Amino acid sequence: MELFEVPPTHESRWISFENPSGAKGAGATSNQGGKGAAFEELAAGETRTLMDYAGCGTVRRMWLTCSPFRAPKDLKSREMFRMLRLRMYWDGAEKPAVDVPLGDFVGAVLGEATTFESALIAAPEGRSANLYFAMPFRSHAKVTVTNESDRRLSHFYYDIDLTLEPAQPEHMTYFHAHWHRIPKTALREDFELLPRVEGRGRYLGVHVGVIANPDYTGWWGEGEVKMYLDGDTAQPTIVGTGTEDYIGTGWGQGVYHNAYQGALVTDNDRGHYSFYRYHIPDPVYFQKDIRVTLQQIGGDMKGAVIKMLDKGVELLPVSINDENGFTRLLDGDTPLDIRKDKLPTGWTNFYRRDDMSALAFFYLDQPSSALPELAPVTDRAAGLTDAREKEKEKKLEQ
Repeated sequence: MELFEVPPTHESRWISFENPSGAKGAGATSNQGGKGAAFEELAAGETRTLMDYAGCGTVRRMWLTCSPFRAPKDLKSREMFRMLRLRMYWDGAEKPAVDVPLGDFVGAVLGEATTFESALIAAPEGRSANLYFAMPFRSHAKVTVTNESDRRLSHFYYDIDLTLEPAQPEHMTYFHAHWHRIPKTALREDFELLPRVEGRGRYLGVHVGVIANPDYTGWWGEGEVKMYLDGDTAQPTIVGTGTEDYIGTGWGQGVYHNAYQGALVTDNDRGHYSFYRYHIPDPVYFQKDIRVTLQQIGGDMKGAVIKMLDKGVELLPVSINDENGFTRLLDGDTPLDIRKDKLPTGWTNFYRRDDMSALAFFYLDQPSSALPELAPVTDRAAGLTDAREKEKEKKLEQ
């Protein structure tokens, strides 16, 4: 549709604390219209309904900010981003299609808000989030936020911008988001960016958080992304070449943000990393089911890997790469032993175990899925800060 076209059947609404119902002519009633309800607080344990609309329409944009954005470097803010729970329900479904930590949803992965702009999310100065996911519904839409921390959230601002429409297309699908975390992945077991989902839809993309296991040296991100589509079991249909390759860069990853991919946190001192990838110009469709995984593989020079093995660090060498070629260590019935067999001395990839989290976005032909409920708040927020940071903050408070 051209910018100058105005559909005669569409209407525009903004829903916020200034007009919670989005009803026509019902905005700005508080404080005689003088900015009386720009924000609200959320008490510990409180759930606020941000939108509860009966009718047909499409959410076009969401904007929000809250107290953690005001002091994003504060350790408590980092935890609060994981303790705020965002849920979205479509067309009367009892189970939410979106049930995620608010921070990871808006790009503050690992609780770290940064300035960035992408095709779907923009944080202009790292102090707010603008979300441009299209979220259609046929008869009802409900959005809530819950403060699952033990402390009051003083400020929460938002608006949800939507268009009211007479009907949705026949092949419409619903917007979904799913988050999960494994504090220590299993050796040689791929981490699921999106656990198996049944139905027809589109995998839209993912936000990933990594807290690297300090037992390992070298680079954590050699793993390949695999996509199991429409009945794939042992082997995927789509497979990448490496973690940083999946997000469009190469030879490691620094901080950057592009329209469809980026790395927002690269903290080698703390071992914290976050990145995103959106499949917009390269859609990933599925007709029956989908599952998306990321191999847990890192790399270092062969000598460093041998030192880790000698220390008893849990790992499994996978391959060696040097100027003379590529050596596969797992092709035979028995894996080659880099400490005993005569092998090249180059870069050695190996299976490892790290703290991984992922928030996957997808569209599905049903308003809810069979994916598990969001993990408890203690599991979501644990380990986001290390002892050095806590000690430093304690000294500043004294």
